[in-house]
Amino acid sequence: MAFPERFSDLPEYAFPRLRTLLDHLPAGGTPLSMTLGEPQHPFPEFVGQALAESLGGFAKYPPAEGAPGLLSAISGWIGRRYGASVPENRLMVANGSKEALFNALLALSPEMKNGKRPVVLMPNPFFPVYMIAGLTGGAEPVYVPAGASSGFLPDYRSLPAEILDRTTVAYICSPANPQGVVASAEYLADLLDLAEKHDFQVFCDECYSEIWRLTPPPGLLEVADRHGADPERVVVFNSLSKRSNVPGLRTGVVAGGVKSIKEMRQLKSYAGAAVPLPLQAVAERLYQDEDHVVANRALYQAKFRDAEAVFAGHQGVTMPDGGFFLWLPVEDGEAAAVKLWQETGVRVLPGAYLAQTVNGENPGKEYIRAALVAPADETRRGLERIRDCLYG
Repeated sequence: MAFPERFSDLPEYAFPRLRTLLDHLPAGGTPLSMTLGEPQHPFPEFVGQALAESLGGFAKYPPAEGAPGLLSAISGWIGRRYGASVPENRLMVANGSKEALFNALLALSPEMKNGKRPVVLMPNPFFPVYMIAGLTGGAEPVYVPAGASSGFLPDYRSLPAEILDRTTVAYICSPANPQGVVASAEYLADLLDLAEKHDFQVFCDECYSEIWRLTPPPGLLEVADRHGADPERVVVFNSLSKRSNVPGLRTGVVAGGVKSIKEMRQLKSYAGAAVPLPLQAVAERLYQDEDHVVANRALYQAKFRDAEAVFAGHQGVTMPDGGFFLWLPVEDGEAAAVKLWQETGVRVLPGAYLAQTVNGENPGKEYIRAALVAPADETRRGLERIRDCLYG
């Protein structure tokens, strides 16, 4: 495997640049951060009890692929949520979905395809680990615009056959970070057809699947099941961080075909760290309970309604289908972020930091991302300051 000597083309996602821009106190307003997508809603009360009851597990080496009880609970949740039958041998527990999104590519993407350097497709903007995984695996990242003209989803079918024939993996995120758009069942089925035609796998990042505004997003597992797709075409990633407000638990899940999961499990057994058994016990309880998920989603839906009211009548501002971000149009995202901080004390993330510049164009440049993770009253104050400062 050819490991890059340096990652010289990383996007400006790194926060040191943002901190440099915002290195002095704001002129007005109590500082309020809406940058990071770190859930702040309370996690279920039973988490502490479940952890206490399983402390003895810290004295044992945990199974790398996941404890049987947790794998069974995940399989049951997938069946209830998506109506798809995914047995335990098609599942693997991961240390959060980020680790899995990275390691899956190393385990499954070949070093050559058709005698040429492989290609990894990803939407642009994107979660940076997609690009890092591709570069580490020696692949060529191809950034496909996911802007307003394509419904904020990448149009992979528009790519030249030469690119598609070299593709080993296509990443997709639904609900999308940062745009909040949901890939329809039709979009996902079409992507599976494209993957079958050009022989690549679809890596679907669904970590925001349980946070939606009006209707539950379809999942790739259910679409593949109904579509009759080869299970080996599909690798789906999810986690408890957003669903259950436990980002520090670092417990995610990967679902795929038997062969793909076997290869991922093998890589993890050699080079990965297993999730400790007490944390797996907590995760098992979380996957078995849906009441806290419904309550959590209701809190976000209330904030979506507040956002609709705050930005009512402001052309170009739309509400997301899922996730917990607003993707707000501005003239220049970085300038808008600095202006907001200096004049109101609100911190947001410039959209360009989530995207890569290709042929002189950055699809995130004219946006800012605002996270709706703080308590409702604090979130509404932040949204009102954004409106008054940038859209007033």
